[in-house]
Amino acid sequence: MVEVVNGRRRGLVVLVASLVLAVIACSPDVSFQSEWTSSPDGRWVGPSFWANRLQDWRVEAGRLEAVAPLPMRTAHLLTRRLGDGTGAVALSVVLGRSSAFTADSGSSSAGFMIGAGRNLDYRAASIIHHSYGPGAGLYAGVNTEGRVFLRDLVQEDLVIVQSDVSGGPIDSVSLLLEAHPGDSDYEIMVQAAFWNENRDTVRVTAGGLPVERLVGNIALVSDTRDDSGMTYWFSRFTAAGSKLTRHDDRTAGPVLGTQHTLSRGTLRLTAQFMPVAATERQTAELQVRNGAGWATVATASIVVPGYTATFTVDDWDDTRDVPFRVAYDMVANDGTTTRHYSLGTIRHDPRDADEIVVAAFTGNHNVQMGVDRAWFPWDQGVWFPHADVVDHVWTHDPDLLFFSGDQVYEGASPTSADFEQPYEDYLYKWYLWLWAFGELTAELPAVTIPDDHDVFHGNVWGAGGRATPPGLTGAAAQDAGGYKLPAEWVNMVQRTQTSHLPDPYDPTPVEQGIGVYYTDLQYGGVSFAVLEDRKFKSPPAALLPAGDIWNGWPRNPQFDPKAQADVPGAVLLGERQLAFLEQWTDDWSGGSWMKVVLSQTLFANVATLPAGVQTGAVIPSLAILTEGEYAENDNVVSDMDSNGWPQSARNRALRAMRKGFAVHLSGDQHLGSTIQYGIDDWRDAGYALCVPSVANFWPRRWYPPEPGANRAANAPRYAGDYEDGFGNKITVFAVSNPVRSGREPAALYDRAPGYGIARFNRRTRAVSLAAWPRWADPASGDGPYPGWPVTFAQQDGYGRQPVAFLPRIEVSGMEDPVVQVVQEASGAVVYTLRMLGTSFSPPVYVAGSYTVRVGELGTAQWREFSGVQAAAQPQETLSVVFD
Repeated sequence: MVEVVNGRRRGLVVLVASLVLAVIACSPDVSFQSEWTSSPDGRWVGPSFWANRLQDWRVEAGRLEAVAPLPMRTAHLLTRRLGDGTGAVALSVVLGRSSAFTADSGSSSAGFMIGAGRNLDYRAASIIHHSYGPGAGLYAGVNTEGRVFLRDLVQEDLVIVQSDVSGGPIDSVSLLLEAHPGDSDYEIMVQAAFWNENRDTVRVTAGGLPVERLVGNIALVSDTRDDSGMTYWFSRFTAAGSKLTRHDDRTAGPVLGTQHTLSRGTLRLTAQFMPVAATERQTAELQVRNGAGWATVATASIVVPGYTATFTVDDWDDTRDVPFRVAYDMVANDGTTTRHYSLGTIRHDPRDADEIVVAAFTGNHNVQMGVDRAWFPWDQGVWFPHADVVDHVWTHDPDLLFFSGDQVYEGASPTSADFEQPYEDYLYKWYLWLWAFGELTAELPAVTIPDDHDVFHGNVWGAGGRATPPGLTGAAAQDAGGYKLPAEWVNMVQRTQTSHLPDPYDPTPVEQGIGVYYTDLQYGGVSFAVLEDRKFKSPPAALLPAGDIWNGWPRNPQFDPKAQADVPGAVLLGERQLAFLEQWTDDWSGGSWMKVVLSQTLFANVATLPAGVQTGAVIPSLAILTEGEYAENDNVVSDMDSNGWPQSARNRALRAMRKGFAVHLSGDQHLGSTIQYGIDDWRDAGYALCVPSVANFWPRRWYPPEPGANRAANAPRYAGDYEDGFGNKITVFAVSNPVRSGREPAALYDRAPGYGIARFNRRTRAVSLAAWPRWADPASGDGPYPGWPVTFAQQDGYGRQPVAFLPRIEVSGMEDPVVQVVQEASGAVVYTLRMLGTSFSPPVYVAGSYTVRVGELGTAQWREFSGVQAAAQPQETLSVVFD
C-alpha cells in the first residue's frame, strides 16, 4: 500500500509522515504520468488535478472527459509547474471527441494551456478558464478541422501560428508539445498525430517566445465555441523535462480540508472530501499521534450529497496539543490501495490563557466583479486564495476562527450560479473556500455558518424553512420568503459548513425538514452562542404592503419605516432561539467568564445612501471618496436585509443578550463597524463588531447628514449617538468607509476589505474590538483601520444606568464566583455574571426586592439569598462563605 500525505502545516508540530516522500521530492525525476486508467468513474478527476468547473469534467472508462460544451474548460495539473529556471519541457496526451455533435465549424478545439498564472499562487492559477486576459497563458492544440495551432490567450486569443493543412477528423489524436530554450527566448513545437484512415501528422513551430511566458501552470483544455455540443476526452497525459518543478504536496483531495471545534471535552471534526466515486471506500478514520505512532480514535462514513465525514470524540484530553490526521484509502480499479492523509492539530483548550483572541471574517469574494467575462485580468483581478489575509491572521495568534457567512458567492466568484447542477456548483465554490482557508482551519477551531449567498440567494428571509412559492425567481422569490433551492441541497450546504459544531440546542428541523445548527460552544473560558439570523426571519414584503418592498427596500417614499415597519407578527430569531438565548445567558458553568454572540449580521442598519435613492442597487456604482472627504448628500437608510428590522424582535434579542453582558460579532454588511446597541435609550445594551469583507464588491458606507450626538472629543463626524433607518438607537464608534487607498489593485483595496480581531482579557475582563485592513501587516507594526481598537469593560455590555444597588457581595472560599440577580416581583433574571475577584456591588434598574444567587450554578457551591433590598447606594455587605 502506498501512503500520500496532504496538508500544509503551520503551528506547533511539523510531521514527517514518510521518508520516501522526502526522497522523491528531492529527486531529479520531475516527470508526470496520469493515472485515469486505474481510477473509478466519477466527478472527481484525481488528486493531481483541479477541474474548472467540478460539474464540467468526469473520469469515465479510464479517460478524463469534459462533459460541458463550453469555452475553455480546464483541468490544471497541480503537482507539476513550469518553473522560473531555463530548461526544456515535453507534454503529450491522447485526445478525441467525447460527444456527438451537430456541426463542425472548426471553432472548437482541445489541447494544452501552458504558462498560466505565472505571477499567481498556484491555487489562483488553477482556476484560470473561460476567459482571456493577462495571466491566461498560451494555448497549444488542435481544432475540429484538424489544424494545429499555438494561440496567445493574453491577447484575446491571438493566433501565433496555425497549420495551413488539416489532419482530418480528430476521432483520436496524439498531441505533443515541446519547448526548447534559446539564448533569450523559447521555441515551441506542437504536433498532432491523427489516428484516422490517413494517419496524418501535422506540426507547427513558433520561436521568439519570451522566457517569462513559459512560467506557470499546465492544464488540459476542452474549448467549445459553437453550438455543436462538441466535448473532448483525454488519456495518457505525460509531462517531462528540466523546465518542470515538482510539488507533491500540491494535491486536491481526497480530503481537501478539515474543520473542528472543541467544547467541554468533546471534539467534533468534519473532513471535507472531494466527490469520491460510489465504488470507492465510504468510510475514513480519525487518527491521533500516540507516542511514535498513530492511533485510530474514530471512524465516520462519508455523507452524500456533500461528501463530508464527521467524527465525534467524547472525553477528549483537552489539556495538550494533539496532532491528528484523517486517513482514507483510495482503491484503484486493479485493487491497489493508496492511503492518503490530511494533517492538522487539535490545540489544547486555552482555559488558563490570559487573553482569548477571535479572528472573524465575512464576504469571501474570489475575483473582481464588473468586468467583461470574455476578457479578464487574471493576474490582477483574482483575490483568491487570500494568502495575504491568512498570513496576517497568523500573526495575531488567534485561538478561534469565526466565519460569519458568504463563504460562497453564487455569482461570478469565479463563476455564475449553475442552478441546473447546484450540488456540484456549490461544492466547486465551497472547495475554493476550504482550499484558501484550510491552512487555518486545520490548526485552529472554527465556527463557520452560512448566510444568504451560501444558499445562492441575494437575500434570504427563511420564514421558518419554507420553500419559496413556485413560479417565482430572483428578488420576487426572495421577497416571498423561504428557500429557492431544495431542502436536501440546503441541508448539504449546512452540513459542509456547520457539521463540526457542537450539537444544536434543539435539533428539531424546521419546515421541509431543513436542519438547524444554533448552539453554544465553550472554549478558553469564553461561552459562544451561535445564532441563525436568517432561518426564522419573516419576509417583509407581505407584512408591509404599504412599503412596496423590493429585495428588502421600501420603495414607497411615503412609507416611514420608523413608524410603520414594526408590525405584529414580524419574526427575527424566533421563539426557539430566544429561549436558547435566555438559557445561555444564565449558564456560566464550566468556568465561563465571558459571553459572545456569533451571528450572520448586525442588529442595526449602519448605512447611508445619496438622497432620493430608494434601494441599494446603486451601491457598487457609487463613487469612492478620498480620505477626509464626506458624502454631504447622504441619508440614513432602511435595508430590511439587516437585523435592524423587525425592531421589536431585534430588541427582544438584545434584551436577552444583555442579561449575559454579551459581546456581538457579525458580518454580512460589507462595512466594518463597531457600535453599542441601544434599546430604550442610547448605550443601554451591548457592543458589536461587524467585520469588513475579505474582498468587497458591495461597498456600503456610513455618512449620516448630521454629526452624532455625545461623540468623544476628536471623534469623526459620523461617530456618536444616532437612530438608524428603523429608529433603532445606536452609538457608532468606528466604521471602515471605502476610500481611495492609492493601492493597487484599486478594485480590491479601495473598498475597505479586511477582517476583524476581538480580544477578551480574562484578568481584567476588558474587551478590544478591531477591524483590520487587508493590506495591513501586523508583523511589521501596521495597525487596524482608523478609530480602532475600541476597548471597553465587560460590565459596560449591560449599559443601563442603575437606579439602585444591592448590598455589596463579599465572598470567601471561592475566586470569581457567578452572581445572578432575580427580580422577585416578576421572577425574571435581571442578569448573570461571573464576578472578577471576590467582591461585587450588584446594580439594579428598578427599586424593590431581589433574590441573589452566588457560587457555581448546578453544584453544591451555590448560595441563594431572597428578600434582598435595593438602595440608592450599597449600605450593607452580603457575606458569602464557601467551605
